Amino acid sequence: MSSILNSFSLEGKVAWVTGGCYGIGYAIAKAYSQAGATVIFNARKEEHIQKALEDYKKDGITAYGYLCDVTKEEEVHKLVKEIEQKFGTIDILVNNAGIIKRIPMCEMSVDDFKEVIDIDLTAPFIVSKAVIPGMLQKGHGKIINICSMMSELGRETVSAYASAKGGLKMLTRNICSEYGEANIQCNAIGPGYIATPQTAPLRERQPDGSRHPFDSFIVSKTPAARWGTPEDLMGPAIFLASDASDFVNGQVLYVDGGILAYIGKQPK
Repeated sequence: MSSILNSFSLEGKVAWVTGGCYGIGYAIAKAYSQAGATVIFNARKEEHIQKALEDYKKDGITAYGYLCDVTKEEEVHKLVKEIEQKFGTIDILVNNAGIIKRIPMCEMSVDDFKEVIDIDLTAPFIVSKAVIPGMLQKGHGKIINICSMMSELGRETVSAYASAKGGLKMLTRNICSEYGEANIQCNAIGPGYIATPQTAPLRERQPDGSRHPFDSFIVSKTPAARWGTPEDLMGPAIFLASDASDFVNGQVLYVDGGILAYIGKQPK
């Protein structure tokens, strides 16, 4: 007898997670492998690929890493062709690769602004554009963009990042609008503040044992009263990649512990 749980299986699917070497991308790739998918990831540096492959092996995960700069259209098309020839049509694409530059707007150079836009917004356009033809031919596909709370909110020093992530939210909706009739679902995940090596300095205890001021700020703004973990994103990522979400399209699923729903505590 068929079980509803079968609709969450990724057995036999081919999934490409851009920038899946560590952090959020690594957790999503790991989840997909555990759900039955063949997992491919990319990075711009060979040493990052090798380190990630070692980590996947330690976790008992089979994954395939490739050198590819997702801002370069020729490199992306070359890799898509190679994946299709070796593994088959890409069923699931996660546009995860991204950067942030925390610089006050009036101190930020145009080149720095463009670099963030290039990686965080233009690259998802390039990669999605490259995989959609295969999905159209197959008659089904899932694209998941990694957005941010900055897709909804502004904050000091992140003008480029917020611009890119706000644009990525609208790219998500537009892919849904253009290709939903072809049975392609494009949704996004908006992580809250996630405990990764990159955010570790913001969570270090102070010399007197107190919390870092930013750590206290985030915990006070989060109804869950904690930072998220990469593992918190695994279930939502499987849902949006699976048949269970076939009538979910153009949405941003915020996995933020409730921050966006919360006005904050009243000062004492």
